[in-house]
Amino acid sequence: MKVIWAPWRMAYIKKVRKPAGCIFCRAVRERRDTGNFLLHRGEHGFVIMNLFPYNSAHLMVAPYAHVNSLEKLSDEAALDLVQLTNRSISVLRNTVRPEGFNVGINLGRVSGAGIEAHVHLHIVPRWNGDTNFMPLFAETRVIPEHLRATYKRLRTQFRLTAARRQAAPGVLSRTRAWNGRPPLRRGKPRMCS
Repeated sequence: MKVIWAPWRMAYIKKVRKPAGCIFCRAVRERRDTGNFLLHRGEHGFVIMNLFPYNSAHLMVAPYAHVNSLEKLSDEAALDLVQLTNRSISVLRNTVRPEGFNVGINLGRVSGAGIEAHVHLHIVPRWNGDTNFMPLFAETRVIPEHLRATYKRLRTQFRLTAARRQAAPGVLSRTRAWNGRPPLRRGKPRMCS
């Protein structure tokens, strides 16, 4: 008989109620990045690991603005969300080497959003054959690496990409639109407190 070791899942199983407040705002405010598995802080958003992942190295990208939908983000924040997503995919390719990705946003409870009040994007790395009998018959997902080990590998890669980007900045500035003019503002959303 094979034993599946995933001790962090017990916290999810025993969880009776959701924590008070927004988990994204709390993670940013606490400044305990390692304890909260927060991988990277960008200009308008951040990358954090999913504590109860669908697959190994399941990441979430969220804006600092506490809004429930994409259209409520400023152009700068929306652009940063996409740039952080691209960067996350690159880090995952270089670190855990998936063969594909599921990337998506669930807006509203009926679409599957577990946290409706703070929009966030999921990046789920996929490997050929990662769907096997466990989720199909036993309704169990196997995560082969401890979250802390995955965090350590990904955090190192995010830091390396940050150093490379500072040495050779990209063509598109984070604060300028494609035409070189400042982006339009749609009002100031409430920020994480």
